[in-house]
Amino acid sequence: MQVYKVGGAVRDRLLGLPVTDIDRVVVGATTEEMLAQGFRPVGADFPVFLHPKTGEEYALARTERKSGRGYGGFTFYASPDVTLEEDLIRRDLTINAMAEDDQQNLTDPYHGQRDLEARILRHVSPAFAEDPLRVLRVARFAARYAGLGFTVAPETLELMRELSESGELQALTAERSWKEISRALLEDQPQVFIEVLRDCGALKVLMPEVDALFGVPQPEAHHPEIDTGLHTLSVLQQAALHKQPLTVRWACLLHDLGKGLTPQEEWPRHIAHEHTGLKLIKAVNERFKAPKDCQELALLVGQYHTHGHRALELKASTLLELLQSFDVYRRPQRFEEFIAACEMDARGRKGLEQRSYPQADYLRGAATAARGVAVQPLLEQGFKGPALGEALKRERLKVLKAYKDAASA
Repeated sequence: MQVYKVGGAVRDRLLGLPVTDIDRVVVGATTEEMLAQGFRPVGADFPVFLHPKTGEEYALARTERKSGRGYGGFTFYASPDVTLEEDLIRRDLTINAMAEDDQQNLTDPYHGQRDLEARILRHVSPAFAEDPLRVLRVARFAARYAGLGFTVAPETLELMRELSESGELQALTAERSWKEISRALLEDQPQVFIEVLRDCGALKVLMPEVDALFGVPQPEAHHPEIDTGLHTLSVLQQAALHKQPLTVRWACLLHDLGKGLTPQEEWPRHIAHEHTGLKLIKAVNERFKAPKDCQELALLVGQYHTHGHRALELKASTLLELLQSFDVYRRPQRFEEFIAACEMDARGRKGLEQRSYPQADYLRGAATAARGVAVQPLLEQGFKGPALGEALKRERLKVLKAYKDAASA
């Protein structure tokens, strides 16, 4: 019975990066032997055990065979006669197919260390093409390690292209897809995730609404980069640079989907794209079963981001409607995230990345002013029910008019 660290723990140590998760594989053991040593089984599909003291995961060495469609379409074989090399060959990338013992002696049958040094993401074997989830995983690793100069090997990109064209991506569950997408969006360069998916044809299968933005022009005066798809990538990049949370990054990715529906004869203008895009944002939200907070912010940013940009020009009544739409009285954080998404949108334009965004403080001030209207005096005046709501609106409109006048003075 031999125990090895495998996968990410080995890869990141060799890259000089912090090692967070440690996966271990056990060679030469049976389930009964693991149980006898106090390990607790947790794997439903294949033998994975928790260490009796540390709680860390230990998996028996195994082989796998394709038996159906999608990520779950595999049968597994775990036995004491499965070798370490046989276990490693079923992994996705060579840089994830290395193992080391407790003395840090490296087992590297598929040249992962060489690919680490060459900064290449390369598949281990043709079996890579049996698992459609690997298309998303490789794109995620490309986003994670882009800053270190990693690129996807041409032959691996070709396999990803074949998978994208095979129909296998449609077999992925919403939950598995969202797990990869959400993790990728939180990487340092999430725009690379979208670029790689587009390069291999997966973007038009998984998110045709986003893929449709590439090649769609915008007015050069507002968008020096012109192309809507490139703008979307830049907005996502800005969101990462400014350490925005997942909700904001998801909204940034989807905010301009309506521009993909603009008839060519109307290019480069996109009148009412905020409203035409809502059905597309809703469709993408539902396809991946995005969390409720991500769904809500994406729809609100899609509908109101141009309001954010024009905040200083908005009438007090329009400003009040905007604040009401976000329920800034009970959900102030959501409005903060909206402001952040608008600022990333403004910065995600070629040559304008460092521009100031005075709308942010203006909107925050408006929200503070509206929230400052006290309810108690109105209750003491006898207002209640719908009449109280209308009285509150009148008072908030009054303070917003005063706020607007003071700001423009």
